[in-house]
Amino acid sequence: MGDAHEMACRELVQLVSDYLDQHLAEVDRRRFEAHLAACPDCVTIVEQFRATITSTGRIAQVAVPADTRDALLSAFRGWSAGPRSTT
Repeated sequence: MGDAHEMACRELVQLVSDYLDQHLAEVDRRRFEAHLAACPDCVTIVEQFRATITSTGRIAQVAVPADTRDALLSAFRGWSAGPRSTT
């Protein structure tokens, strides 16, 4: 297993937005960039994020009703947890 300070691909994907917005702490930015130096697949992910941002520009934030926001957040939490057994 690697160094405890190494960053896994899954963690990198979770931090891409913060990295691109320059909101990572210095230690996390260094870990992020060290991972990119060794992982061409994650370089591709970051490049795809950059291309998406460039092509879409900034999307204005709109007011979303609280019940709609809560329903969406609930759906995404369930999605990220993976399939659940119904038995």
